[in-house]
Amino acid sequence: MKQPLTASPSAHLSGRIRVPGDKSISHRALILGALSTGITRITGLLEAEDVMATAQAVAALGAEVERLDGAVAVKGQGVGGLRAPPSALDFGNSGTGSRLMLGVVAGHDMQVEFTGDASLRRRPMGRALAPLAAMGLQTDSDEDHATLPLVVRGTCDLLPIVYDLPVPSAQVKSAVLLAGLHAPGRTTVVEPLAARDHTERMLSYFGAEISVEDRGAGARAVTVCGDAELHGASIAVPGDPSSAAFMLAAALISPGSDIVVEGVLLNPTRSGFIETLREMGARIEVLDRRDEGGEPVGDLRVRASALKGVRVPPDRAPSMIDEYPVLACLAAFAEGETRMEGLAELKVKESDRLAATAGGLAACGVSARVEGNDLIVEGRGEVKGGG
Repeated sequence: MKQPLTASPSAHLSGRIRVPGDKSISHRALILGALSTGITRITGLLEAEDVMATAQAVAALGAEVERLDGAVAVKGQGVGGLRAPPSALDFGNSGTGSRLMLGVVAGHDMQVEFTGDASLRRRPMGRALAPLAAMGLQTDSDEDHATLPLVVRGTCDLLPIVYDLPVPSAQVKSAVLLAGLHAPGRTTVVEPLAARDHTERMLSYFGAEISVEDRGAGARAVTVCGDAELHGASIAVPGDPSSAAFMLAAALISPGSDIVVEGVLLNPTRSGFIETLREMGARIEVLDRRDEGGEPVGDLRVRASALKGVRVPPDRAPSMIDEYPVLACLAAFAEGETRMEGLAELKVKESDRLAATAGGLAACGVSARVEGNDLIVEGRGEVKGGG
């Protein structure tokens, strides 16, 4: 029988801390390293199960992955140079790894089975398969209802496309761009709102020809030139802002706290959480802002602050989708109502995170409810706790 966990209020927090490497960048560093010629050296790689599943997948496809002097070294096979794996690629619970690797496999003449754990097998794959099928990827599943396990067959004759994303999705965008590396001509993804742009930044860093066009009202067109040649590079993975969110939250609600979180990714497409905290009254400042591997990075100083409730608009969701549960907890300590809008994506994660977040807050005596795709939290400045 599992033992219950008990949390008690702490004294003020102080000092400096470094959080684990960013998961999104860790996945992409492994994948682009596998598609490059030469050696890619990755420091700060997040060694979580999701990322390790991607490492095992690229190794099964022919890339060499090994630990080397405190880093992870990937010896790539070049664009189009991977080989069929000896067995199914098992991505565990990694939606990112599985969807991005669909784009990689699409450009190779081989048949591959994709599978995952029970949770991942319930998650939809159709949004990634639809544009890849238009490029030439074949699958044994109905795209509209596709889930893992599924068998796909790539081709060396992919077609370049212009694809309009129906909803913002960094994973689908990335899958198409990775497939576009193998297609002649130019492949373009048009996104209605800017989703995470790590793939574009890293493709450029590895030597791909890529362009981004502002279409107005937040929309962007991202184009990659095919038949690309990528070159191995050194990547320092910055701290994961989703992990940093917990440290920021703890400091904000613990009176007298003053901490610095070092080396945090400050990519604008991931900055919605910090932007929202500042609107709520959080005292956060960026120290030593710098660029590492094509990504903006900095140290975050955060001090305990009196927070107020705010409205978080739906167009901010792509830049902070993983941080909403943390924000909801902070909203409980704020004065007044916080309304977080447009969170449909949270319902189709490994669980319904929207309902789970509201339920967890309610168990602690917080007034929280879900209205459609919105989460509303009534803050009273303190939380008595519960279970």
